[in-house]
Amino acid sequence: MKKLLGLAVAALLIAPVAANAADAPKGFNACKACHKVEAGKHGVGPSLAGVFGTKAGTNYPEYKYSDKHKDSGLTWDEATLSKYLADPKGTIPGNKMVFAGIKNPDDLKEVVAYLKTLKK
Repeated sequence: MKKLLGLAVAALLIAPVAANAADAPKGFNACKACHKVEAGKHGVGPSLAGVFGTKAGTNYPEYKYSDKHKDSGLTWDEATLSKYLADPKGTIPGNKMVFAGIKNPDDLKEVVAYLKTLKK
């Protein structure tokens, strides 16, 4: 019985858990002003649930992404998200996001790691 209980606890500890807004790192606070983390719930910006690994401007077909995002050819991986979140206007010139970027490297790493956990 102890062995079975131990295995159950171990499985819970290693099982992936969908993150929510309460799990967000402090660097994500500026993002919360415009973005939601629940799948399909949009704010001024699109939901960020499931964004990791998608092509820019495609994650939610019902959301009206800017042509600049859709035409960027970017895929949201760790490197691309890091570059974009540090300098949105420099990475996709002319995009509509009103955000200067995350300047603290530690905050940037935490936000990108958090975005990887957001599932649709």
